Amino acid sequence: MSAVLTPFIRILAFKIGAIDKPNKRRVNKIPMPTLGGLAILIAYTVTTCVFLRNQIPSSKLWGILGGELIIVMTGIIDDIFVLKPRQKVIGISLAALWVYIFAGIQVSSVTLPVLGNIQLGWLSLPLTWIWILGITNSINLIDGLDGLATGVAIIALTTMGIIALFFLNVDNIYVSIMIFTFAAACLGFLPYNFFPARIYLGDTGSLLIGFMISVFSLQGLKNATFISVIIPVVILGVPISDTAYAILRRLLNKQPISHADKHHLHHRLMQIGLTHRQTVLVIYGIALIFAFISLLYPLSSFWGSILLTVATLIGIELFVEAIGLVGKNRQPLLNLIKRVVTGTTSKSNHEIEVTKMKAKNKAKQNNKKE
Repeated sequence: MSAVLTPFIRILAFKIGAIDKPNKRRVNKIPMPTLGGLAILIAYTVTTCVFLRNQIPSSKLWGILGGELIIVMTGIIDDIFVLKPRQKVIGISLAALWVYIFAGIQVSSVTLPVLGNIQLGWLSLPLTWIWILGITNSINLIDGLDGLATGVAIIALTTMGIIALFFLNVDNIYVSIMIFTFAAACLGFLPYNFFPARIYLGDTGSLLIGFMISVFSLQGLKNATFISVIIPVVILGVPISDTAYAILRRLLNKQPISHADKHHLHHRLMQIGLTHRQTVLVIYGIALIFAFISLLYPLSSFWGSILLTVATLIGIELFVEAIGLVGKNRQPLLNLIKRVVTGTTSKSNHEIEVTKMKAKNKAKQNNKKE
């Protein structure tokens, strides 16, 4: 359904002026239609509200649908008229509030290893809002190349659906059904969006995908544990890491957090010599690595999960420093490793030289005796 609808949405985008025009921050050289998220929304909504109506509880179905419509309307307005960052935050916040109240999508309690189960009470709303806002914006930020956000979302959604179905104690199978249905709607759109793209997601699509991923992940976070929190974070390792380092980069450069630049992950990979298509495929590969790591968490013990998390964070930091995501001269971990290796190597070389000198002296003494 998504694949069939997309060409018609493309025509609609041109007619209503939802067009992404080339500028110094864009990679497209010609005007490109946006609104691609509308095809995903219609395909997903018709499928869940008509064909899978009996599989999903009404409160969840209609509650989430209200949030979807709010987020898509925010995206459509932005694609046509261009909203300010604060205005988009208002739209995302309204959608988050809607699903919190009408769909019961929220973090109610947290279980910690030493403290046990803690009821969040009034903190439930701000924590839910921060989660939805953060994930939604992270997907929005990586939507900078043809097919990038869509492909990463498909990988993340598929992984999330598999984990929800086989590993997590999610209340019902309907959660996995909704996740796989949304992944299928994105998959139908991808051929039109992959390089060279014929239509963009636009904010309509990137905000919708980010919002839905955040809502789906919250289904397993109602009673949050270390594992249930860390799994969706690792699954979304690409957009979350890119967003976190973008914020750090702007703070270090004394720029506003909302300041736009061309130093995101996909920009840096292209700046070091990869083509448009190669950059997208490399990031797909990185997203798959995060997906495989996330599948190890349900199979690991608590301390195994801690070690896995530490190893993942070190790997991310090394990769980020290697490509200069924060800045070419900001490589604290690589510099530390270099100092340790250089110091060890220098010491070893010194010991080798001393051994050689002793051998020479001994040989000279032997020659004199002879």
